[in-house]
Amino acid sequence: MCRHLGWLGREASVSSLVLDPPQGLRVQSYAPRRQKHGLMNADGWGVGFFDDTTPRRWRSAAPLWGDVSFDSIAPALRSHCVVAAVRSATVGMPIEASATAPFTDGRWLLSHNGVVDRDVLPLSAAAESTCDSAVLAALIFAHGLDALGHTIVEVGAADPNARLNILAANGSRLLATTWGDTLSILRRDDGVVLASEPYDDQPGWEDLPDRHLIEVTAERVTMTALNPTKG
Repeated sequence: MCRHLGWLGREASVSSLVLDPPQGLRVQSYAPRRQKHGLMNADGWGVGFFDDTTPRRWRSAAPLWGDVSFDSIAPALRSHCVVAAVRSATVGMPIEASATAPFTDGRWLLSHNGVVDRDVLPLSAAAESTCDSAVLAALIFAHGLDALGHTIVEVGAADPNARLNILAANGSRLLATTWGDTLSILRRDDGVVLASEPYDDQPGWEDLPDRHLIEVTAERVTMTALNPTKG
């Protein structure tokens, strides 16, 4: 399992989204409040952001709470669109930077909070790691993010025990799915946050329903139910 966060709005520092909040991802790496599976997220972390339209990433296999270099740089990293995650590795999966979200196809940044049986996923040379999340990310990229909801329904049907919370961004859109785990939304005056759990106790956070596709743009937030394909 993991905890992840996405931001779309006016330019903000990575530190203000990830490190500074009282219950932000740094705290969630050792004391998550709503995590259903696992006790902490000490198997790595990653932050992706957009430099104009170019995705940039900083990933590590070490716990976020101990990375003093990132702590000193994060206030200077600013972007209008951010995807960040802290990782609790699925049992048997490699612990390495390449297995840590966000993954990318050069246009999108993508994080997976959950678990999926790799046997239901096609092998892909494009996967950044052999871990389940990286193989799933490669499948989603191959199908295209416009088909994200359909892809998640198909994978969920193939593996009924899968948990498939996805968070993806391309700089102008923020997409997410809820499938087996928590996701909350905060609509701020300067943008929108999607997060596995609220990063503070301020009013305004809303819990999102399970098995939904969420899309955030500069104009609106839309939600669509993810229903199994009827045959």
